[in-house]
Amino acid sequence: MKTRVITAVIALIVFIPLIIVGSWPLMLAAIVLGMVAMSELLLMKKMFLISFEAIVSYLGVAAMIVPQTWLDFLPEQIGRLTLVYVMVALLLLHTVIRKQRFNFDDAGVLTLGMLYIGMGFNAFTVARAVNFQTLLYGMLIVWLTDSGAYLFGRQFGKHKLAPNVSPNKTWEGSVLGTVAATVILAVYLTFFPVGYDNLAVMIVLTLLLSILGQFGDLVESALKRYYGVKDSGKILPGHGGILDRFDSMLLVLPAMALLGIL
Repeated sequence: MKTRVITAVIALIVFIPLIIVGSWPLMLAAIVLGMVAMSELLLMKKMFLISFEAIVSYLGVAAMIVPQTWLDFLPEQIGRLTLVYVMVALLLLHTVIRKQRFNFDDAGVLTLGMLYIGMGFNAFTVARAVNFQTLLYGMLIVWLTDSGAYLFGRQFGKHKLAPNVSPNKTWEGSVLGTVAATVILAVYLTFFPVGYDNLAVMIVLTLLLSILGQFGDLVESALKRYYGVKDSGKILPGHGGILDRFDSMLLVLPAMALLGIL
């Protein structure tokens, strides 16, 4: 517990100023976090962190995260998605060149990782570009839902939510965590409007995003169980890896963009 607290305090000291400042410092931090998250996926796949496929994956994640304005030095027809496509094509070509060591399954996992991680951290920076309260709204959805699910689950949990994926999660914790997060954020939205002007619409969307955030948590749990690891990484002592900490946000924040909140 002491290690978890120390890590959390240090992370907050570093992270809070970046969120407040936003702009290019937060963008650089998002790129670094995205590349670290990609390295965690590579390690789960038992791949080398310094290799052709690893470097291509890092570049793909970075291309997904950076704003188009950072690529203005490139020819007009080359955008972020074009660069990502080039990285995917390179991975596919690599399956032919190194077919004994790198196959289509590997290329598929890394491509999915580039999209999942890259789009998640891109949405993170987009939310901050809208304004501070919008990013905080997305983060609070995740934090309040997780905390509520944990506390209510310990107190009232009897029925397992997904025993084969995450045996500690319960239906009671999940439902009550979502309710608690939605109620608290309804108050937040009253004082700090985000997204649509209609509060009732935002409350419904908050409810949906809270549920989706829990699916993000379960997806990460399923991924770790599939590869037989306890944590995605060890960069955050007591907390695991970047994917462990951002699992829900990587779904919630892009969903906010899809729902028109960003």
